[in-house]
Amino acid sequence: MEPMTRLETAFAAIDAANAADPRRENSEPGELLYGRRMTQEQERMHPGASESLRIACRGQHIERWLLPRAEFPPGREGYLAWRREQGRRHADRVMGIMRAAGYGEAEAEAAGRMLRKEGIKRDPEVQALEDVACFTFIRHYLGDFASTQDPDALLKIIERTARKMSPEARARALEEFPMPDAFAEAFRALEGAR
Repeated sequence: MEPMTRLETAFAAIDAANAADPRRENSEPGELLYGRRMTQEQERMHPGASESLRIACRGQHIERWLLPRAEFPPGREGYLAWRREQGRRHADRVMGIMRAAGYGEAEAEAAGRMLRKEGIKRDPEVQALEDVACFTFIRHYLGDFASTQDPDALLKIIERTARKMSPEARARALEEFPMPDAFAEAFRALEGAR
């Protein structure tokens, strides 16, 4: 048996961490399933991705359950503070895994930048991670999530999701996903505003 590559070692460590998620989806730990879905989406959207981007996609929600949303104030400001802290935690954890797998500081820091969302809309790899996350949300989570939201709130969430995506990803989403007219219009409206 051949020894694992650095990438395989990093993926195995991320998967082992996420296997401890107590929340189950389809009888699997929720964040383990999420990480695998992120990898599948990344392979479809960015098959030639750097190893740093591939690892950032797999580790996007590493051990997310350890910092519950309820520990932050309610409302949008509390939500944004929680997301920033999650991004910092995810970045630190993934960077440590990468170093242990044999990656250099530049490669680990590149993944950390992506997970902290530093340079979104300016750095192609940070934007690629965001596009992959948005596609994973739309493909796997939007349906169940939509049932918990009132229509006006849901439309605002769809508009925010579309704004986070690159123009190329928005165009691709319109081609790949059947959307109610109001959602599709939210995606198309951003193209006119460019």
